[in-house]
Amino acid sequence: MSGVKALLLENIHPDATQVLLDAGYEVENRRGALGEDELIKALDGVTLLGIRSRTQLTEKVFAHSPDLRAVGAFCIGTNQIDLEAAARAGVACFNAPYSNTRSVVELAMAEIVVLARHLTDKNTQMHQGLWDKSAAGSHEVRGRTLGIVGYGNIGSQLSVLAESFGMRVYFYDLVDKLALGNAKRLDTLDELLATCETISVHVDGRAGNTGMFGAEEFARMRPRTLFLNNARGAIFDPQALADALRSGHLAGAAVDVFPTEPKVAGDLFMSPLIGIPNVILTPHVGGSTQEAQKDIGQYTANKLVDYVSTGSTVMGVSLPQVQVAPQQGRRVVHIHRNVPGVLANITKALSAHDANIAFQALNTNAEVGYVVADVTSAEPGLEDVLREIPATIRVRVL
Repeated sequence: MSGVKALLLENIHPDATQVLLDAGYEVENRRGALGEDELIKALDGVTLLGIRSRTQLTEKVFAHSPDLRAVGAFCIGTNQIDLEAAARAGVACFNAPYSNTRSVVELAMAEIVVLARHLTDKNTQMHQGLWDKSAAGSHEVRGRTLGIVGYGNIGSQLSVLAESFGMRVYFYDLVDKLALGNAKRLDTLDELLATCETISVHVDGRAGNTGMFGAEEFARMRPRTLFLNNARGAIFDPQALADALRSGHLAGAAVDVFPTEPKVAGDLFMSPLIGIPNVILTPHVGGSTQEAQKDIGQYTANKLVDYVSTGSTVMGVSLPQVQVAPQQGRRVVHIHRNVPGVLANITKALSAHDANIAFQALNTNAEVGYVVADVTSAEPGLEDVLREIPATIRVRVL
């Protein structure tokens, strides 16, 4: 499809570029994230935007980017996107909620073993030329207790892998989830912190999870607990964690995400956790395996192509989800504010232009309605009439 320009930021996998090129789109790749004003400038004439976790899509960005039709978050999370602002602007957003699950789970399991054995400290000593063969502070993970906070795709899969290592698994989730294997659900976070020797966090980025782990929560953990955060940077207080580690209350930690992260590879990283023994710090690479990034690149890029070419919003996270049928004639895609009477006005406009409806689907959320209709015939000027319907946000005719 000519006339579609895509901008991909943050080193998205080359397979995403190829999917978009194969669809006939023009593609520009940039290495790092962009700030708000720089991003608005870059989006002039851009139809599709691909980002990862560091680019922030604010209400201002959407308000000043009228050419933007869809965003692909080439990652699991979408808290870097103002989804309500995207919906109000009629911009479809897609992510890859399952593609890097295994990669994150394997990282967490590796961290648990490495921390239990103090292997990072041993490695540092060896590189300094110090031979210290000792079992002091080193433990097997078999038979030890793992507490998982957030039992979604990643947490539940970690549960299965940890059990295969012989760990006893407990979990806490606000939603009643089916336990896999022999895992046991605990009713409160406090109960989990008091029960388990290792705590691994796998919650999403919703506002209610911000600040979930601070000084009080670290103090309630068992002495010599291991703490892992491979979820969201905003859920913990790095200084409080550093204090708990330096005091000896916690025995180790692994952190892959931080409240503030550099925008570009090579930028200076600063944290109170730097230099503390038995602490693993990684630069937000939980999902950064070749397998995961390839899958994410293909999956998310195909979602963008499907939206542009068919109007499908299945698995979307901003507009209401509509499963489309194979196209029959001209396809009308109408995004509007969710107020009474819009569908009636659309049907009236189609009828007035002798448009015979072969397929029609509507779905709404609290603010936005989304209609896809196939018409087998229509008089000229239909798109202009549809655009004039009150509450219309955006109209396309395919």
